[in-house]
Amino acid sequence: MKILHMISGGDVGGAKTHVHTLLTGLAKTEQVLLVCFMDGPFAREAEELGIPTRVLAGSVPAAVRTLTRLCRQEGFEIIHCHGARANLVGSLLKKKTGIPTVTTVHSDYRLDYMGRPLAALTYGNINRSALRKMDYWIGVSQPTVDMLHARGFDPNRTFVIINGVPFDLGAPKLDRAAYLRSVGIEPEPGMTVFGIAARINPVKDMGTLIRGFAKTVAVCPKARLIIAGDGEQRSQMEELAAQLCPPGTVAFAGWISDTHSFYSAIDVNMLTSLSEGFPYALPEGASRRCPVIATRVGGIPNLVEHEVNGLLFTPQDVDTLAEYMTRLARDPELVKRYGDRLYEKTRALYSVDATVARQKEIYAAVLRRSARAAARPRDGVLICGAYGKGNTGDDAILQTIVQALRERDPDLPLYATSRSPSQTARDMAVGSIYTFRYWKLRQRMKQTALYLSGGGSLIQDATSSRSLWYYLRSIRSAKKLGNRVMMFGCGIGPVSRRLNRRSAAGVINRFVDRISLRDTASLQELEALGVRDVPTEVTADMAFLVAPAPEEQVAAFCAKNSAGWRLSPGERLLILAPRPWENGQTRLEAFAAAAVHGQKAHGLTPVLLAMEPAKDLDFCRRIAELAGESGVRCPVLEAADAATAVGLIARADAVLGMRLHALIFAAAQGTPFAGVAYDPKVTGFVDYIGQGLCCALEEADARRLCAMIDSLSRSSGEEFRAAAQRLRALADRNTETAMALLEQATSAK
Repeated sequence: MKILHMISGGDVGGAKTHVHTLLTGLAKTEQVLLVCFMDGPFAREAEELGIPTRVLAGSVPAAVRTLTRLCRQEGFEIIHCHGARANLVGSLLKKKTGIPTVTTVHSDYRLDYMGRPLAALTYGNINRSALRKMDYWIGVSQPTVDMLHARGFDPNRTFVIINGVPFDLGAPKLDRAAYLRSVGIEPEPGMTVFGIAARINPVKDMGTLIRGFAKTVAVCPKARLIIAGDGEQRSQMEELAAQLCPPGTVAFAGWISDTHSFYSAIDVNMLTSLSEGFPYALPEGASRRCPVIATRVGGIPNLVEHEVNGLLFTPQDVDTLAEYMTRLARDPELVKRYGDRLYEKTRALYSVDATVARQKEIYAAVLRRSARAAARPRDGVLICGAYGKGNTGDDAILQTIVQALRERDPDLPLYATSRSPSQTARDMAVGSIYTFRYWKLRQRMKQTALYLSGGGSLIQDATSSRSLWYYLRSIRSAKKLGNRVMMFGCGIGPVSRRLNRRSAAGVINRFVDRISLRDTASLQELEALGVRDVPTEVTADMAFLVAPAPEEQVAAFCAKNSAGWRLSPGERLLILAPRPWENGQTRLEAFAAAAVHGQKAHGLTPVLLAMEPAKDLDFCRRIAELAGESGVRCPVLEAADAATAVGLIARADAVLGMRLHALIFAAAQGTPFAGVAYDPKVTGFVDYIGQGLCCALEEADARRLCAMIDSLSRSSGEEFRAAAQRLRALADRNTETAMALLEQATSAK
C-alpha cells in the first residue's frame, strides 16, 4: 500500500509519539510518506527514525497544488490526516484526487482550543468542518469513537486503534538519581515522585494536580512532583505551585525527548485531564511499571482498573486526588503491586506490533469499502423498529441483528431508526436516524438495498393505529424507493380495527418480499389478515442470540445499582419483571406476595428487574416496598443493557414476568420461567416454545403467582435448556434469509 500521511509538524506529546511510532512500523512493509507543514523537531526526528519525510511550508492553497501533483505522480492509495491543518488540506485534496481520506482523532476536537477563544472561533470551526468531509475516521480509543458516533459521524466509517508502546528498551540514559538532579530535585531515601508528561493547557487541568499535590505534600513531606511539558498555562501553573507548595517540591522540566529516563525516575504516573482519547502517556508509563492516578475519562478506564492496577477519580475532584496521592506516598508496596499489574496488562494489549497490525487492517478495510462503494450504486441495510426508547428487549433485538449481519459481512453499511439516534449510534455502532424524521429516512432508503421491518410486534394496533400506519407507510416507501423488503423475526397482532386489517394486508401483500415470524400465533394472525402470497417462515425472536455478560460483570452491576445488595456466590435468585398495566394496585400486591413466597418458601432472593426503566422502575419500587412490609428485601435493578440483563437471568433459578423479553431471555438461557399475559404475544410465545407457564393478567392474583413459583422450583431446567438450543438455531435463520435477499438486491443492480 502507498499511504500519504500529513501533520502540521508542530505536534508534541502523545500525537507526536503515535505518528512516529506508527510510521516507523508501517515503513517496514508499506510505502509511506510523511508531509509536515512546518520544519522543526517533529520532521527532523521522523527523518532520524528512517521515516520518509517532506516539509511543505507555505500557504494551504500552495500545499494543495503540490500535493495534488504528488498524489497523481506517486499513485498514493490513501491520504491519512493528523490534526486540524492536515484535515483542512486533506478535505481539499479529497475533492481534487478522489483518493480515500482518513483522519485520526486524537482528542475531543471541541476542546482542542480550550482557553483560546479566538483560535477556537477560527481554527476550531475550520477543523470541525474539515472533519465532517473526511471519508473515514479513526479514534484512539473506544470512547473517542463513541463521541464521534454521538455527534453524528457515520459509524459505518469509523475505526478504533490503540496507541502501542515499545517494551524492550534497555537501561535509560539517566538513572533515577541523575534524572531527578537534572530537573532540580535532590534524591533522598523514602521519596515518592509523582510525574506527568503533557501539554500544560486547560484540557490537562494541571491546576487540579498542583492543588492535590499541595494537600499531599503537607502530610507526606517526601512527596515530589515533576511536570514535564510546556504550553500556554505554564507560567500560571508555576505561580500556583510557588504559592501552594513548599520550595523544591515541584519541578517544571519543560518538553522532554528522553521519556525513558523520565518514566524510569518517577514512581507514579499522573493524568488529571478533563478530556482524553487514549493518552499515549498511559501505556508509555506502564511499560516502565509506573502505576497511574488518573481521571475517569476517555479510554483511560479501558486500561486502568480502579484499585486493581491504579486509581481513578472524577475530573477536578481535588480532595479525592489528594487522598489517592497520599495513599500511594505512604505505601510503596501498593505502588509496586499496581505498577506490576499495569505493566502485565499493557504488555498483553498495547504493543507497537499490535498497533501497526491494526492500522494495516484499517487501511485494508478502507480500500475494500471504497472499492465496494464505487461498484455498488446501492448498498446497505436500513433496520426499522421500536428502538432507542429505553426498552431493553427492543434494543436487544437491534443489537443481535447488527451483530449477526456484521458477522456475515463486516463491511456492510448498517442504519437504524431510533427515538434516541445519538445513543443508538454510540451503543450499536450503526448509522441512526430519528424515527419521525421522514425526509431523512427517505434519503437513506434511496441508498440502501435492503429494508428490514422488525423485530418486535410492529404490525399491531393495540398501542395505537398511528404506530401501525407509520410502519406500513415505511414499508411502502422503502419498496417504492428501490429496496427489497423483509419483515424480520417479528410478531404480528393484534390488529383489531377493520380498516387497519385491510390496510395491513394490502401493504404486506404488495410491498413485502419475505417474512420471518417469531411464533406460530403470528403466522395464524397473518393468515387471518389475508396475507398468503409472501414467502413466510416461522423462526424465533432475535433476542435469543444475545450473549450473557460474564458472572463477574453481573455481580459488579448488582453491587453498583442495587443500593447495597451484593450478589453472593451460590445465592439463588427469583427474577421478577413486571410492568404497569390496568388494575395496577392488584398487580402490585400479587407480585409482592410472589416475592415474599419465593424467599420464605424456597429460599430465593427476589430481584425486581425494570426492563424498560422509564415505565417500570416506579412500579418495581412500589412492589419492593410492599414486600419489605413482610420483612423481605427485594433489590430493584434497572436493566442497563441486554447482555447484563441476560447474564442476570442466566444466573437465576426462576423468572416470573410480564415483559416478553424477560421471558425470551429466560428461554434462551434455559432458565425456568412463568409469564403473565397482558397481551396475546406473551401467550403466543409460551405456546410456541412449548415450555414455561403462563396465566392471563386477570387471573394473576397472589395465589396463582405463588403456585407458579412452586412449579418452577420443582423444574430441573433440562427441558428449558433443550428448547433454548433449538430456538437459537431458528433465530439465526432470520439473518440467513436477510443476507440471501440482500445478495439478490445487490446482484440485480
